[in-house]
Amino acid sequence: MTKVEVINKKDFTKTQEEVLERFMEFQMAMIEKDSVRLDEIMSESYTLTHMSGKTQTKQEYIDEIMDGTLNYYKSIIDNPQITILEETKAILKADVTLDAKVYGMKGTWTLHSVQSMEKIDNKWYMSKWEN
Repeated sequence: MTKVEVINKKDFTKTQEEVLERFMEFQMAMIEKDSVRLDEIMSESYTLTHMSGKTQTKQEYIDEIMDGTLNYYKSIIDNPQITILEETKAILKADVTLDAKVYGMKGTWTLHSVQSMEKIDNKWYMSKWEN
C-alpha cells in the first residue's frame, strides 16, 4: 500500500493533474523527511497554519519535520477539488487524513485543507496551507 493515496478523484485537466501530483509529491516528502525535496517544493514565502491556529514559516515547518517534532506516516487525499485561478495560481481543497505523531501525540487527523499554489518557471510550488 502506498504512503500517499487519492480517493474520490475526479477527471482533471492536464494542469489540474499537475497540481495534484505536486501536492502528492509534497506529502511524500513530508513522510520521507526529505528536507531537500521539501525546500524545492515550497515557495520561499510558504506558510502553514496548523489546526491549532499556529502558523509556521517554510523553515520552521521543515525544521520540525527534521527534528522529529512532526512525524508523518501516511496521507490520504479525499475528494480533491482544484481550481486554476490564473495560469500561475491554483487552489487545491481536500480532506487530507494524516496518520502522524505531532508534538508527542500519535493519531489520525482529517484536515479540511486549502492549499494555495503558484507556478514559477513552469513548476508548481506550495505557497500556503491552511487547515
